[in-house]
This record gives sequence, C-alpha cells and structure tokens, in this order.
Amino acid sequence: MVNVISRACALYVRHMSVNLRRVGFVLLATLLSTSAFADQVKFSPSSHFLEVKDFKFNDGKSVPNLKLHYQTLGKPRLNAKGEIENAVLLLHGTGGQGSDFLLPSFADPLFAAGKPLDITKYFIILPDSVGHGKSSKPSDGMKASFPKYNYADMVALQHRIVVDTLKIKKLRLILGTSMGCMHTYVWGVTYPDAMRALMNMSCSPFPVAGLNWTWRKGMIDAITSDPEWQGGNYQSQPAAGMRSVALLSEIAVNGAPNLATKYPTQAAVESMLKERIAATMKFVDANDTIYQFSASTGYDAWSVIDRIKVPVLWWDSADDFINPPTLPYPKMVLKKMKNFRYKLLPASADTTGHMTFLQAKYFASDVANILKRSEK
Repeated sequence: MVNVISRACALYVRHMSVNLRRVGFVLLATLLSTSAFADQVKFSPSSHFLEVKDFKFNDGKSVPNLKLHYQTLGKPRLNAKGEIENAVLLLHGTGGQGSDFLLPSFADPLFAAGKPLDITKYFIILPDSVGHGKSSKPSDGMKASFPKYNYADMVALQHRIVVDTLKIKKLRLILGTSMGCMHTYVWGVTYPDAMRALMNMSCSPFPVAGLNWTWRKGMIDAITSDPEWQGGNYQSQPAAGMRSVALLSEIAVNGAPNLATKYPTQAAVESMLKERIAATMKFVDANDTIYQFSASTGYDAWSVIDRIKVPVLWWDSADDFINPPTLPYPKMVLKKMKNFRYKLLPASADTTGHMTFLQAKYFASDVANILKRSEK
C-alpha cells in the first residue's frame, strides 16, 4: 500500500469528506488508506490479521498462507449464554476495503454516541475482503497466478473471521455496499442462521449481467487488450488499459445530476478526468482490478432467495447507473419475499449515484429501522 502521495492526490483525499463526487469507484481502496485521510478519522479501530493455511478456492487453487486483514470498533457484549450478541459486519465494495467505512460522511452519522451503530453499544467488524486492502491479493507478488476467487470464496473467508476466529454465532446485522451488498445476499442464502438482519445497499440479488456486466467487461477487456499488460506480468501499469478503467469508472459510479451541477463545462469535465486518470495510474493495480471485477461471475442469490430467513432492507439511490431503478428487480423480490423492504432515495445534485452509500445522512434512520424490525 502506498504511504506517500503526490500533492494532487493529497488534495484529492482531503476534500473527500465534503465532496464525495471526487471519490472514484476503483480508487477508493488506496486513497482511503493515505495519511491525508487518516487525519480526518474520528474513530480508531483495532487492526488484526488472520492467516489461513491452504484455503482451497473454487478454481481449485490455494495459497499456502493466505492473509486476511480486518479491523474492529467497540467491544463485544455477551448474552446470558456467553455468546457475542452485538456484532455488526460491514462489507465494502469492489476495489474498496474496511477503512472505507471510517470516512466521516459514513462513520459520523452511524458510529457516534447516540447514533444507530453507536460503538459504545455495538462491536463493528470491518474486513478487507480477499483481493482487497491489506488482505492477500494478486499485486502482492503472485500476479495473474493468484487463485481466481469469486464471491463464494470471499464470503467463506469472511466467515472464517466472524465464526472461526471471533466465535460469533449470530451477527446482529450485516450491512454491505455494492460488492459488499452482494456478499450480504450470499451470507443470507449460505448462512441463513448467522445473522438477525440484513441491509443491502446498491446492488441486487440477480446475476451480474446486462448493463452491469457490460461496463465491468469493458474495464477488464481494456486492460487485457493493452499490449503492455503482457498476460499480467507487466513491470509497469498498462497505461491505455488503466486510462479506460478510470474513464469507465467515472461514468458508472457518479450521479448524473451531481456531475451536471459540479462540472457544467467540457473544460471542467476534462480537468476532473485528468486528475482521476493520474490517480488511477499511480494507485490502482491492473491485475487486482481484473480479479475484483471478475469475481462477480457466477453470482446469483435470486435463484435461492427464499433461503433468507431474516428481515431485509434493500436500499438504493435513484441515480445509480449500475443498479438503475428502471429494472423490475425490486418488484420481483418484494412479490416473493415478505420479509423484504425496499427504499429508493430520490436523486438530487447532492446525491452521488452509486457512491451515495457513503453518505450515511441519507440512510442512518433506515439502519435504525432495520435494527428495530429485527429486535428479539
């Protein structure tokens, strides 16, 4: 992980708490771990590493000593049976890491005293999913020989942290954003007795196809078709491919009203994109990106959605390009699942498309509601 940032990227990070339109989807993982971001953090998590020996991925490969990183906030509280009863699992998006949730715009409305996930009352778990953050990933050295992990692998390894290491039998809540939202569905259908409630933000239980896979495949193909990629054995980042990653990410993750308001001229857009491209080239790894977006292949919670036993809140923003509200998916799920609720946030110049899930002022009350719905 890069510890020293350029003047431009330091400025980029310094404005993130008040200017979320400047947060790029793929850039999140690296930018949020810089010293400029750390200066803004009001909550100090404990950092932990778990070493998993010879974990066999679904592609048949394994890593002898797989490293998983996770952070925790607050303290476990035990019930009469001696079991942890106040644990909340937060799952990050593609290209992100657990530290994403320490961004003031997310943490302050949720973790502070008297807020829905007050850390004096809840034990918050923030894992870096495999392939992300400080957990094992291709860019650590294995490059394209790293196992081709998928969402089932990622959730199985999260389960190792929660159940095998922390000895938590039932989570109070799982809240996931984007990829983490899909992981939350995987938790619900794979381990239906492991939680009391689910909050799924900015995704759907349906397979990643249509427009969603189109832009993902565009980024993957942009990298792999770049001659500088060299089958994943590049010595420097494939410039043309990563430039396309930056552009496609910007299109997908921001809201149209927000972009129109903040960048009303072509010159303003081009200045912004120049900044994004430079940051992508400096902080984002091509192999990591391919793996992160390819991991959604085979995801399908819809076909087994009736395995979910607990109350669910499905939340989305109306300006989400990746999960547009014009799709019939919510109606299909609500018709089949009586324990689901659906919340659609109207778009505005202040919402930030897919990335609105980092602005907890819009959904803190919804977190409180799903906790209330799932009380004993």
